[in-house]
Amino acid sequence: MINFNYSIPTKIFFGKGQISVLGSQIKKYGSKILLVYGHNSVKKNGLYDKIVSILKYNDIYYCELPNIDPNPRITSVKKGVDLCKKNSIELILAIGGGSVIDCAKAIGAAYYYDGDAWDIVIHPEKITNVLPIASILTIAATGSEMDQYAVISNTETCEKLDTYHPDMYPKFSILDPTYTFTVSANQTAAGTADIMSHILEIYFHNTKGAYLQDRMAEALLKTCIKYGKIAIVEPESYEARANLMWASSLAINDLLNYGIDSVWSVHPIEHELSAFYDISHGVGLAILTPYWMEYVLNDNTVDKFKDYGINVWGLSADEDKFKIAHESIKKTRDYFLSLGLPSSLKEIGISDDKFSQIVNKIANNKTVGNFVPLNARDIMTILKNSL
Repeated sequence: MINFNYSIPTKIFFGKGQISVLGSQIKKYGSKILLVYGHNSVKKNGLYDKIVSILKYNDIYYCELPNIDPNPRITSVKKGVDLCKKNSIELILAIGGGSVIDCAKAIGAAYYYDGDAWDIVIHPEKITNVLPIASILTIAATGSEMDQYAVISNTETCEKLDTYHPDMYPKFSILDPTYTFTVSANQTAAGTADIMSHILEIYFHNTKGAYLQDRMAEALLKTCIKYGKIAIVEPESYEARANLMWASSLAINDLLNYGIDSVWSVHPIEHELSAFYDISHGVGLAILTPYWMEYVLNDNTVDKFKDYGINVWGLSADEDKFKIAHESIKKTRDYFLSLGLPSSLKEIGISDDKFSQIVNKIANNKTVGNFVPLNARDIMTILKNSL
């Protein structure tokens, strides 16, 4: 039986020129904001100047937290909390991709917590309130612009963990596909892999009767497969960038997940891998996913892989179901390769010297995922197969 409550509270302004609503939307929450952004891209493409002009026109006070790294650090979160308290901030505006938005969410949650900010990452139940968050998206990947999750890294403890709270949904997000025209081919490829991984984590489940959710997931996967390559070859294709951007949001805003008992498998492995090696999240997912697929393919899961091969990759239904399943996995790996992504950990300079530490962080006497629950030995095997 599929039961769920439905609420996606983020207001979305999608399309070219939607930044025109920025001033009026901010003023619904106050007139003092913190701008959170990455390194130089938002200044190079002129977006920063446009935003500042709008803020000044609307008499909105702002201070800044720049230089947010990929795999955002807890140290940046703490700096942001200090700025918010010193400047009586009323809303945090994230300008960028998932790392920047995640950092903003964690700042908003830690603002109301009296202890160490890392506590609310380890223990999301300690989050009691969140300073309002808004975002202007500049890369299609994580879907953080329309979900309640944030992933934060602690370089001192080599941990990369997710935290969440319903109030961490952005109040509004501006999604203008033209802001992704300057995203590099490598980032576009990694972002596409990230979106697809989010969908696959939900798609491979054991819930019976979730026909509609599965068909929506397949449609989103086919959208990524079609437009990921186009966006790399034609970076200013509005159609390609728009479809990827919307797929990014829909992949992880819980719409696909409603009614499904889904505990993710590949993401927890990649999170610890990138905590130790600081690799691109999408690249790590592109490498690990096909190896995870191969490992969990068995008599109990083959029918799901058969559906995946037929409905997503267009394979013939007349073939043996294991043949279809193996071919679907090969298609997945080949697609990531066609985007220019690596297919092994060795290609990105990773050896097995830290695998024991990584596995201990991930498993630690518990299993990961529930499509096929993985214990420490399973995870070690997947990592070694990925070399």
